[in-house]
Amino acid sequence: MTRAPPGRATAAARGDRGFTLIELVVSIVVLSIAVAGVVAALSAISVRSADELVSEQANAIASAYLNEVLQKPFGANDGQVARANLDVVDDYAGLSNAGVRDQTGAVVPGLGQFTVAVSVTPAALGLVPAAEAREVDVTVTHPSGVSVVLSGFRTLHP
Repeated sequence: MTRAPPGRATAAARGDRGFTLIELVVSIVVLSIAVAGVVAALSAISVRSADELVSEQANAIASAYLNEVLQKPFGANDGQVARANLDVVDDYAGLSNAGVRDQTGAVVPGLGQFTVAVSVTPAALGLVPAAEAREVDVTVTHPSGVSVVLSGFRTLHP
């Protein structure tokens, strides 16, 4: 048995033993599992956040298209096909854009991955007969699976 120099106790006598290799490995494993759990949670949150952003963009696009259509007067389709020349609600029936476009037909940068479809159909609205009302449905889809549909009505009588 070795003796400590006079006035000095051994590490075992003082209670300072430190960590064993097994204790160190176990603590590293536990810490790694905790970090992996936090990283997985943050990853899931970021994915949902991206989906929310796409959903908000799709909602804004659908709202812009719907507002554009509903601002036009009630009237029969007069055969216009160029977006800038669509002057009555019925002209928008069947409009389909791969990529978002403004009212003049120009592509909106950064929104090319969205697809927009507009349908205009006669629909009764309360006491207003179908011949005097149109239901406008705007559908905006994104390749990620996000799809937004906004609907509105335009009547012959303002």
